[in-house]
Amino acid sequence: MTRFAIPPGARLRVVGDVHGDATAFAYALATDRFVVQLGDLADHGPESGATLRMMFDRVEQGRGLFLLGNHDLKLARTLAGEPVRPEPVVQATIAQMDEPLKARAVQLITQAPGWIRRGDDLFVHGGFHTEMLEHPAPPHGLARPHGPMARALYGEPTGRTQQDGYPERSLRWVDRIPAGITVYCGHDRRSSDGRPYVRRGILGGKAIFLDTGAGKGGHLSWIDLE
Repeated sequence: MTRFAIPPGARLRVVGDVHGDATAFAYALATDRFVVQLGDLADHGPESGATLRMMFDRVEQGRGLFLLGNHDLKLARTLAGEPVRPEPVVQATIAQMDEPLKARAVQLITQAPGWIRRGDDLFVHGGFHTEMLEHPAPPHGLARPHGPMARALYGEPTGRTQQDGYPERSLRWVDRIPAGITVYCGHDRRSSDGRPYVRRGILGGKAIFLDTGAGKGGHLSWIDLE
């Protein structure tokens, strides 16, 4: 079994985007359940270094895993000297990291899967693609994502650009989720009431968005699955 596999029969705790909110993350990790964190561990919040250590410890103990998020990949690419768009939040995260933590980050982030399926549940950071039901996530290393891996990290763009210069995101992919399948994801903060946002598609599948703004003025959400 690899470090990034869900043990058979495990009771799960699925945790949304943490973004450096180590205090809330400590509460989420206070469980004997196997933790599946949906990506974007660092950036924005005040304790990204501590958040990374907590998750990496959990992975190395065989008690949890994290999915690859766009912020995680950008952090690893920056640490490895790859060409990336400069981001103050990434530099703030790196300032909180010592050299051993930087090495762990590059190693574990490059191993983190783009998505994982367990039965009728699919876990991914950004968005769903039908190929995710047919194939496990391929190894990615530090490469720029494309195809289903790009969907896994960034969701589905509308083709328009927002005022902040980043692509506008669509939820059209929810309508492609087959009946009986539930996609647990983060990336998009769609909740309007502080609870995870549930959206059903026209085929009968559904997506549950667990990004409720941790590290960005909101809070951290998680869901327990048997």
